[in-house]
Amino acid sequence: MISLEDIRKAARLIEETVIRTPLVRSPTFSRMVGAEVYLKLECLQMGGSFKARGATYKILCRRGETGPAGVVAASAGNHAQGVALAAKAADLPATIVMPVWASIGKQEATRGYGAEVILAGESLAESISIAQDMAKDGRTFIHPYDDEEIITGQATIGLEILEDLPDPDVVIVPIGGGGLIGGIASAIKALRPETRVVGVQAAACPSAFEALRSGKRARVDANKSIADGITVKQVGERNFPIIREKVDEIVLVDEEEIISAVLALLERKKVLAEGAGAAPLAALLSSKVVVPKGGKVVLVISGGNLDPPLLGRVIRQGLMKNGRIMRFSACIEDVPGSLARLLDIIAKEGGNVLDIRHARGGKDLSLFASRVDLEVETRGFDQIEEIKGALEARGYEIRDRG
Repeated sequence: MISLEDIRKAARLIEETVIRTPLVRSPTFSRMVGAEVYLKLECLQMGGSFKARGATYKILCRRGETGPAGVVAASAGNHAQGVALAAKAADLPATIVMPVWASIGKQEATRGYGAEVILAGESLAESISIAQDMAKDGRTFIHPYDDEEIITGQATIGLEILEDLPDPDVVIVPIGGGGLIGGIASAIKALRPETRVVGVQAAACPSAFEALRSGKRARVDANKSIADGITVKQVGERNFPIIREKVDEIVLVDEEEIISAVLALLERKKVLAEGAGAAPLAALLSSKVVVPKGGKVVLVISGGNLDPPLLGRVIRQGLMKNGRIMRFSACIEDVPGSLARLLDIIAKEGGNVLDIRHARGGKDLSLFASRVDLEVETRGFDQIEEIKGALEARGYEIRDRG
């Protein structure tokens, strides 16, 4: 177990290296759930996630015994960047083994922080095994979550939360391997045991959920998830006893809920969160976590490293699922002015055309007609129905395009 004395020691040791991230109140989310909602913005941490805390503490603790070969770690993204930054601050070489499928953006960010990147392993588990073998040549291996000093470094987030907000009723934390929630729960329960600590995991990979339910560490199958940072097939061996003793509940959120939360943070708070970082808000907005009316809730937004191509897809899909984008086809007469009349109806109903494609020919089209595929920005599902109604009243046959 991690002691409060150890956590305070870690906070003192890393305070000049890591960022003390802000805890900000969200009036919008507070109004939506009827409680006082605060966001702990670890997405503003060095390297874009909380991982810099544990990596920095680990490296500083082991500085005297780390040889000239430096440190080695394995990660698909956030831990890689955290270790690279921490090693650079300690003037140590860092080697990061990344799975062959790791995103180009995260590879380049890790190299940009000064680390050597080696692509090896079809899974994160394989990459970890390769990195552990590399540690046999004198490098210090830094595990992404199953390590006491890593857990202690992450626990400093819990201290900061209680220093800024001494009486939270609930703290909601993403959970994958368990290093983050194990640390935060250790700090929170030591100082304010009545505060509930709730973990949130993607339903696509419910390893921690199943472990807490069954009372033993369970290896689960994993599906792809936007919350790749918490897609860990088995909770850490050192983390599980802490989770079992100090975490009150673990809930699951699905992909649509996570996507909606990413979009909500971006639109309402101008905060870019990756899938794992948005999971606590997904749990809150979907009522997976019960909070007291008027109570104080802290959401740990653990990271913001969402690759730009994926971000574009998330925004588009999120807008569509929230009724903010309407996609449909309509047939019009192939004569001058037909398209203008169609667009005029949409404009009068307040729709904003984002994209339009005009197709002639095709086995399902008359020789004297053409098909128009449109993407229209709307205020929501009610306005979509208003636009559909206006078009159908003028004789247009509308086909939804999803």
